[in-house]
Amino acid sequence: MTRKVIRVAVNGVTGRMGYRQHLVRSLLSIREQGGVPLAGGGSVYPEPVLVGRSGPRLREIAERHGLPRWTTSLDEVLADPEVGVYFDAQVTSVREQSLARAISAGKHVYTEKPVAGSLEAALALARAAREAGVTNGVVQDKLFLPGMIKLRRLIREGFFGRVLAARLEFGYWVFEGDQVPAQRPSWNYRAHDGGGIVLDMFPHWQYLLEDLLGPVTALYARRATHVPRRWDESGSAYEVTADDAAYAVLEFAGGAIASVNSSWAVRVNRRELLELQVDGTGGSAVAGLRGCAVQHRVSTPLAVWNPDLPDPTDYRAQWTEVPDNAAFDNGFKVQWERFLRAAAEGTPFPWDLAAGARGVQLATLALRSSSHGRRIDVPALAV
Repeated sequence: MTRKVIRVAVNGVTGRMGYRQHLVRSLLSIREQGGVPLAGGGSVYPEPVLVGRSGPRLREIAERHGLPRWTTSLDEVLADPEVGVYFDAQVTSVREQSLARAISAGKHVYTEKPVAGSLEAALALARAAREAGVTNGVVQDKLFLPGMIKLRRLIREGFFGRVLAARLEFGYWVFEGDQVPAQRPSWNYRAHDGGGIVLDMFPHWQYLLEDLLGPVTALYARRATHVPRRWDESGSAYEVTADDAAYAVLEFAGGAIASVNSSWAVRVNRRELLELQVDGTGGSAVAGLRGCAVQHRVSTPLAVWNPDLPDPTDYRAQWTEVPDNAAFDNGFKVQWERFLRAAAEGTPFPWDLAAGARGVQLATLALRSSSHGRRIDVPALAV
């Protein structure tokens, strides 16, 4: 069987997400399975080229996984005609420039979110990729979570009847770093490095909720910095300049309304770190990363408000788990397979830089809504 090798420059591989999800669980896993089958026969096989700022760390990762190529020079890989794909998992503040250079060099580009720090820059990247004729894509991993796949199936099959509302709860307590090391890098809390939960997470909520409920037409948002002082990786204290929580109300073209709460300063009292409840006239569902529980209209209990007596009803026990009914692969890997196939076959990739720009648009409008203290319409985005 014919194997087409495609060299992929992976920039930002020394970071947690770049290493664990994109290199190990996606590209190396795809290599172990023999590549990605192509429609016309044969397969496409990724050959990672590691890129980053720390030579010693790159060398260690390359040796650990038996990878022959690594470099600290982005110019080197972009000038190499054998490198066909550029992938970016760097910090947000440097992503835009690197993507623009890769597009200019004629590389197919695939990137983490947000694609840029401003809507104007995100649109410019999408237009540049279109004009260059390169395959381009943005990671939208939440679409491939088992819980969200089950929720999408319920919506498509009409389980909810008319969808009324949704409630998205995301977050966990990120330690300040003085006594217990923080679980997130310090740049996430510095505005000049592209930090902040709005810019980080609202692009996720845009593509996920649009896929499930349709286009967002208006929003009201309020961002906050609940923990103003943290300690970085070297143990030095610093002042937080970016938001660590955001609270929003989104309106959808179909009439549904969603409340969306995101926080790195909340303690978890739910089954998973991300939960999305959808309520409709015919039933309700609560989906997380993997699970999805439903309650149909005919099995909905008759709740009665009586604060004078203990409530004997175990409400959670009356929900039913949706069975897996399928094997779920790693969502990052699934989307990598689709991108590699699109790049090899020259076919359109559905989650392109224009889709990434819509995510930046929602984050930008949420920041504006918070600053102005008002509801803002979300216009259709022309790319």
